[in-house]
Amino acid sequence: MKHYQILIIGGGTAGITVAAQLRRKDSSLNMAIIEPSEKHYYQPAWTLVGAGTFDYKDTERDEADYIPEGVDWIKDKATGINPEKNEVTTASSGAFTYDYLIPVPGLVMAPELLPGLPEALDKGVVCSNYTNPEHTWEVLQNFKGGNAVFTQPTTPIKCGGAPQKIMYLAEDYFRKQGIRDKTNVLFATPGTVIFGVPDFAKTLNKIIHDRNIIFKPFYAPVKIDGEKQEITFQYSKPGESNCTIMEGNVLGEELVGAMEIKVHFDMLHLAPPQAAPKFIQESLISIQDGPGKGWIDVDIHTMQHKRFPNIFSIGDVASLPTAKTGAAIRKQAPVLVDNLIQLIKTGKVGHESYEGYSSCPIVTGYGKMLLAEFKYDNVRDSDPLISKFVDTTKEQYSMWLLKKYGLPFMYWNLMLRGKA
Repeated sequence: MKHYQILIIGGGTAGITVAAQLRRKDSSLNMAIIEPSEKHYYQPAWTLVGAGTFDYKDTERDEADYIPEGVDWIKDKATGINPEKNEVTTASSGAFTYDYLIPVPGLVMAPELLPGLPEALDKGVVCSNYTNPEHTWEVLQNFKGGNAVFTQPTTPIKCGGAPQKIMYLAEDYFRKQGIRDKTNVLFATPGTVIFGVPDFAKTLNKIIHDRNIIFKPFYAPVKIDGEKQEITFQYSKPGESNCTIMEGNVLGEELVGAMEIKVHFDMLHLAPPQAAPKFIQESLISIQDGPGKGWIDVDIHTMQHKRFPNIFSIGDVASLPTAKTGAAIRKQAPVLVDNLIQLIKTGKVGHESYEGYSSCPIVTGYGKMLLAEFKYDNVRDSDPLISKFVDTTKEQYSMWLLKKYGLPFMYWNLMLRGKA
């Protein structure tokens, strides 16, 4: 059985960034990454692919080009973690043991959690930038008017702002095509507000008001009928035992029972339900019950596991009360790396602390974006450099350029090389 000093599960944003930073700090570390995929994707650009303003091929690179030198690549799928034996099993390469484990496999799409979605997803007028952004662009181009519905599930998802970014771009596209007056644009969310951070919510509320976008909070999607082009929402406002449909019902909403509402769609874009990978959920390293069930049980400041001190995790699979974004990983990775290196050297975890920083570049139209930056408890936070030059709570062309050109460059050339 092969043994590694540090074993990383997952060769996505978190796994590669951490491996690269560890190598830069200490090239003598004996490390391996378990990752089955030959390709690495820059997923934040998929929003732009779905709106026809970025080429999908440019979001894809070879994984082999980004595995840091001196790190073994186990091209396989992790299937189990036994933290009591310091052991990871794989689909076909057998088991590996470790001194320190960094499980960062990201999350997985779980369309099966929404009845009717597996049959309908990426077919006809049902699309998702999370699974096939090129299909989203086809749907937008074929759309001739009617109800354009944008929604998201009740599960945690990658980049909570993404379901509304494509909605703003689509709305802008319909205007450019001269079909906006024949279109109802609906953004339906199980959440209570358009955005959790008040400064940014204020701007977004004004945008949806000015552009006549229908916003429905407390709308949790519960089932989809792809054939009939209908989606059913559960009205989930706390304390309400029935809901009513307002007069002037432009969407043609239909009440089904006391708390369910059926809406016809002529196009539907949604983020599928998402979950931690099965082998994580079934391992002792995940939270066993309660609100964070299934996600990895780490200290929200040190990134160290709460019960197994030789395990650290960050990124989408970690149970952290902040948005699951690449920007969050950029701030989490150095904390994990410093704290782990201190632990290896001194037997005590380091003092670096992550305060929950995440950012969500919210594209609000072609050539327009606001950069929502925040930390734990939805407190506004800002990158000292960017905020010197730009008011990030307002729509800016400069921020659009950052999204389209600056961030992808930074991702491939700095972040994945352990330099940012």
